[in-house]
Amino acid sequence: MAETAVTDAVEPGAEVDFAGPEAGIPADAQWYVVHTYSGYENKVKRNLEQRIESMAMLDQIFQVVVPVEEEVDIKDGQRRIVERKIFPGYVLVRMLMNDESWAVVRNTPAVTGFVGAAGTDNERVKPTPLRKDEVDKILRRMDSEEPAIRVSFRPGQNVRIVDGPFTDFHGVVDAIDMDRGKVRLMVNFFGRETPVELDFLQVEKV
Repeated sequence: MAETAVTDAVEPGAEVDFAGPEAGIPADAQWYVVHTYSGYENKVKRNLEQRIESMAMLDQIFQVVVPVEEEVDIKDGQRRIVERKIFPGYVLVRMLMNDESWAVVRNTPAVTGFVGAAGTDNERVKPTPLRKDEVDKILRRMDSEEPAIRVSFRPGQNVRIVDGPFTDFHGVVDAIDMDRGKVRLMVNFFGRETPVELDFLQVEKV
């Protein structure tokens, strides 16, 4: 029996070989997208890995991945690293597609079906695997060393300045520079709208 490559967990930034051949994984194994109940992605991963073991499918189903990435969440003047699912409601499975492997995955609790199948009335039609460029795109997002920045405000919203010489002034978000971590506000000084550039941590949504 081939050596299993089913993973226990995939952390943000961890190396996951989505496309290349590995020891124990046939070259014709492909990645498929499985739809799950919302919020059940990790549970589906655990349940499916248990089924793969108990049903002796290690030589047909090789990896189960919940794609995640790290984000810098800026809220109330605080910066924290959070883990976010890239595709909520979906799990990726690397497998050899046949009737037996299809049934093992499809009948896993909280799985609603394969993406790319012919439809609920004819799901035994083989689903469409991910293309290499799609796999590569997901891989790049998971392997990113720099967490994406997520802010709670958007252009046009009112915010309050919480740090610096303009503390407690209010302004309207004019532009957000994600690369530099800067936000430009239009602040009313003595009856005149004036642009002010600040760090994300210096403002909060009203």
